[in-house]
Amino acid sequence: QVQLVESGGGSVQTGGSLRLSCATSGRTFSPYAMGWFRQGQGKEREFVSYIQWDNSDTYYAASVRGRFTISRDYAKSMVYLQMNSLKPEDTAVYYCASKVNLSNRNMLVLTTTYEYWGQGTQVIVSS
Repeated sequence: QVQLVESGGGSVQTGGSLRLSCATSGRTFSPYAMGWFRQGQGKEREFVSYIQWDNSDTYYAASVRGRFTISRDYAKSMVYLQMNSLKPEDTAVYYCASKVNLSNRNMLVLTTTYEYWGQGTQVIVSS
């Protein structure tokens, strides 16, 4: 079992920044990819970004590329999502998720791929 707890959400104005954190615990000795997803009100959950366990690969949704940066501190079992130049359309609940032993990019952008999820943290961007 892996436990994930997100934090760092809040309310900001357009153009502002936030850094989300995801604390992982449990079977963290296994190599796993970490993903960030988001779900706006009345919308489906969508992919934002992922990072491989060894930082060998990162990938971003087109809507956030160039504005968001994913990183991880393996020693601290933490994953981060730095969000800059925020827009109202970034408003959503943000979730981190983990998947053991997978490097297939086509799979890692899908919500159904991930085994474990956090409870989410709300981000509100006002215009």
